[in-house]
Amino acid sequence: MELKWLKDYLALVEQGSFSKAAAKRFVTQPAFSRRIRSLEAWLGVSLVERNQYPLVLTAAGDVFADRAKTLADTMLLCREQLRSMQHQQNEITLSSQQTLAVSFFPNWVENFSAQLTDTLIHMNTVDLHEAVETFLGASSDFLLCYNTANIFKQLLVDEVESLQVGVDELVPVCAANEEGAALFKVAEQQVLPMLSHTPESFFGQLIAVKCLSKLPSSIQIKHCYQSSLSEALKALVLKGKGIAYLPRSIVQQEINTGKLVLIEDFLVRVPLQINLYRLKHSQSLQAQQLWEQVTKTVVSC
Repeated sequence: MELKWLKDYLALVEQGSFSKAAAKRFVTQPAFSRRIRSLEAWLGVSLVERNQYPLVLTAAGDVFADRAKTLADTMLLCREQLRSMQHQQNEITLSSQQTLAVSFFPNWVENFSAQLTDTLIHMNTVDLHEAVETFLGASSDFLLCYNTANIFKQLLVDEVESLQVGVDELVPVCAANEEGAALFKVAEQQVLPMLSHTPESFFGQLIAVKCLSKLPSSIQIKHCYQSSLSEALKALVLKGKGIAYLPRSIVQQEINTGKLVLIEDFLVRVPLQINLYRLKHSQSLQAQQLWEQVTKTVVSC
């Protein structure tokens, strides 16, 4: 049982449709439907009559609608009580995408090592949608994530403060051939072998809208492999299996050494902000002190 499943179900009951509930929960409808099915599998019952429209709950679904609210409230209260105990300790919890946890965070946090000498930093690395949800549920002190054009509207509220702490960009890369040129040339390829982020992931959605949709109609894409992990895609790119859009921060070293080549023709790049978020009224003393130090080095978003 996961708290987000309960929140998903409550949103479904409130909105009365899968599409509206998915939008409210800021996930794609296929991902939302899978989470509802996961909840049903855990409970061992069907909650929704899927052959009826508009939405109709089963008898079990009606009963669980009230129970889900009680369960969610109990879990949230328990979490707050436990977190208040944690706040009495020297500990900071941060939710982040895996790429940033590896490529950005270690060097960035070193700037504040003097303030964090006696502080345990707990890094929670998850996909971006889950990181945002964990942060908004006050399960972490900070959210460190990529952002572009304020894509996460739920973060644009008075209770949330943000600082831009870095920049990155999504770039199209492929392996180099023996002459050091791009192994795949867009203008000469009838079909581009693409190593893709999963469609429901942040990068997957961003690349589909900002990059692939802008390709000339003469260029066809063949999705050869999908993963939510940029590092997994990078490994396949290095083996010459195809083209991938990856954060520059994780491929710059290979570009410098000639193992990977930036593809310039037709494929656009996407600028990315790296933002740090906090909830104004849910901060331990250690988290507050870190925020103050970060604020001195950057400007608010």
